[in-house]
Amino acid sequence: MNLEKIIKLTSDDEAIALYGSLDERLRFAEEKFKVKISARNHQLVISGTKENVKPAVEFFMSELDRIRENGSHPESKESHHSHMPKRASDTSERTGTTFFHKGKLIKAKSPNQEAYLHAMQRYDIVIGIGPAGTGKTYLAMAVAIEALKRKKVNRIILTRPAVEAGESLGFLPGDLYAKINPYLRPLYDALYDMMDFDEATRYLQRGLIEVAPLAYMRGRTLNDSFVILDEGQNCTHEQMKMFLTRLGFSSKTVVTGDVTQIDLPAGKRSGLVEIQNILHQIEGIKFCYLTDQDVVRHKLVQEVIKAYQRYEQK
Repeated sequence: MNLEKIIKLTSDDEAIALYGSLDERLRFAEEKFKVKISARNHQLVISGTKENVKPAVEFFMSELDRIRENGSHPESKESHHSHMPKRASDTSERTGTTFFHKGKLIKAKSPNQEAYLHAMQRYDIVIGIGPAGTGKTYLAMAVAIEALKRKKVNRIILTRPAVEAGESLGFLPGDLYAKINPYLRPLYDALYDMMDFDEATRYLQRGLIEVAPLAYMRGRTLNDSFVILDEGQNCTHEQMKMFLTRLGFSSKTVVTGDVTQIDLPAGKRSGLVEIQNILHQIEGIKFCYLTDQDVVRHKLVQEVIKAYQRYEQK
């Protein structure tokens, strides 16, 4: 006879501590107790036979009691579960590179991603360069949402240049907003992947999160903000200079882009390519480079990137 039990948690920190930053505690319990475990929205669901579910629930309740009693991770004191594998990413949790958004644990999947997350914690301007699927914008969004929820910044600003990729804005239907909105869609997609739709809508309506084309940044000084510029390779020299000089007090800026996918018209210089030479010696600015080895999308995406690299090198 199958049974399903639900354990309710009270906070993101509690969930991270209980699951393990790589969900290793969940995998350990599934293997040990022969049960199926799913975790979402602060609920741990354990299902299986009655004789297996009961000890699994007792295991997690014991760990949860220890977390709540100690106000720390289960391994902070000696545990009678000495056979439990040590967590490889305790350092990651202590340094703020593990996040829990919309019931999902978000963390680095490679050393380069880990370095990128660390850089966004330490530097006011971070430039993330790498191919599609390496998590450049996704991880930046996770850091930004965490900063907003912990009141380290007052708002998030998401922007990207509206550059045609084989199409002309003038021929697209609708008013200016309708023409520009498709270029901003990927930013909304990343946002809604980490926040419930209603919550994200409230933040947008209150101006705590702003999504706008790059042209709207001109003339502004962005204080107490976490600003993400996506598709930075499609910024011109002038646009990149304008954007980087918007940085205000108590703000952070992350620029992401792929220098192999530049959609600028012939003769236009990519601001992202240029700043690697212009800004590389400035203390306080960090360049992070990701490669096809850091791709976390479908495994075929990694093969496609490699194939194009081989073709373009010929």
